[in-house]
Amino acid sequence: MRVIKVGTSSWADQMLVRSGWYPRAVNTPAGRLGYYAERFGLVEVDTSYYAIPLPETSVGWAAATPPGFTFDVKAFRLFTGHHTPVAALPRELRPAGGPSRIRWRDLPAEAYDELWGRFHAALAPLAAADRLGAVLLQFPPWLARGEAARRRILDVARRCRPWPVSVELRHASWFTDDAVVDTVTFLREHGLGYVCVDMPQGHASSVPPFLIATADLAVVRFHGHSTAWESGDKQDRFRYAYGEEELRRWSVLLRELADECAELHVLMNNCCGDQAQRDAARLAQLLGVAAVPQRAGVDG
Repeated sequence: MRVIKVGTSSWADQMLVRSGWYPRAVNTPAGRLGYYAERFGLVEVDTSYYAIPLPETSVGWAAATPPGFTFDVKAFRLFTGHHTPVAALPRELRPAGGPSRIRWRDLPAEAYDELWGRFHAALAPLAAADRLGAVLLQFPPWLARGEAARRRILDVARRCRPWPVSVELRHASWFTDDAVVDTVTFLREHGLGYVCVDMPQGHASSVPPFLIATADLAVVRFHGHSTAWESGDKQDRFRYAYGEEELRRWSVLLRELADECAELHVLMNNCCGDQAQRDAARLAQLLGVAAVPQRAGVDG
């Protein structure tokens, strides 16, 4: 039986907290996560992109959510090749002197390996509680298709194992007419899930919403279609409300995609106020998805 889980790319974004979506009495981090988990069966952890969480933090996440709830966790930005502020690293692993922003190759191998060890330690409580969905590898827009890029993707994915890995590619070279079959084959051969993104088109950073499953788990992320996509302001970039007709059309496409995989994760990332939560709730309703769908053989 296919499993579809619907959620959003945040539960603690300050714009969401200020929107009034949470009742006034729900005013603690654990309380908000518990309230969210009563309404959705899936959430994406975005804070792990900016800094590696402490293990006790993820212990708290697991404790605040019911059996069957799932966290997809975005990998730390240094791992996926983004320029990273030195201040985002644990103090004892920060290189002395040098620039204020670094990339993975700027670290000694021992420090880089230690960061991966801490990332695994942070996610281990979620995995032990059966709350971990996949690690999302969101590669930078400048990672163009090529042999070096494929080697880089495989190295990062290998370091994530044994957890499921989803790959978001953000350079158009992976999706040209003569490249897309090769891209899909590459991901499929290595058991890597492809992340489909619905986003504004016509920009240098645009990639097409190409719906296909390359592993047991497929992921679709919805950014919306803001006309201010090139803006540096997050609120403007993601200010978009999906209309009823759009959501109905997507519900048909998502059901078809769900037939190609064991599990489908659908994440609303139009995080402006509580818009993502409202759109996710309506899409879940159209898909007939319960708040926390149970896996086969799981009681609760």
